Amino acid sequence: MANVSVYNMKGAEVGSLELNDAIFGVEINEHLVHMAVVQQLANNRQGTQKAKTRSEVSGGGRKPWKQKGTGHARQGSIRAPQWTGGGVVFAPTPRDYSFKLNKKEKRAALKSALTAKVNDSKFIVLDELKLDEIKTKKFQEVLNNLKVEGALVVLADNDQNLVLSAQNIPAVKTTQINTLNVYDVMKYKTVVLAKDAVAKIEEVYA
Repeated sequence: MANVSVYNMKGAEVGSLELNDAIFGVEINEHLVHMAVVQQLANNRQGTQKAKTRSEVSGGGRKPWKQKGTGHARQGSIRAPQWTGGGVVFAPTPRDYSFKLNKKEKRAALKSALTAKVNDSKFIVLDELKLDEIKTKKFQEVLNNLKVEGALVVLADNDQNLVLSAQNIPAVKTTQINTLNVYDVMKYKTVVLAKDAVAKIEEVYA
């Protein structure tokens, strides 16, 4: 089993924790991680981009000049793509970019991403993570104590003191177990969570 150090909010090591190898010690499947990231980005696309082709722009119904004898190149319409105001070649049209991954693939990708963070020593476990008030400065102090810059902070429950304290720190994002995803795990340098969040992840994904 993978073994990680446990820290307090002051950055001092206070113990260790054995992680479940079924989640944090799997064989990393880079292809599935890639597919999960692409899927999330694709599913977030609006797909509303639209431009007109030469058949949709107005005007250009007749030939601008006769075929031969003018000295110009032959032209069939003033709304052809090479003309100013003409249609766009292979113009984008509204479409749905989303695609599906099955449940097993999504879980395997998330386990691979979490394992990668553990292997890279970018997985920091705290004995507890709580704030008595909404205070960005205090949350930043915790990150400074842990020597962490960009971080995904995984919460076991919806702790508004933590969520609101972290929301003004640009390189930090908070998430709960039910919204944990591969894209966020890979995007942020470090994953920070308390022991109760680790236990909940092992309970949900084991």
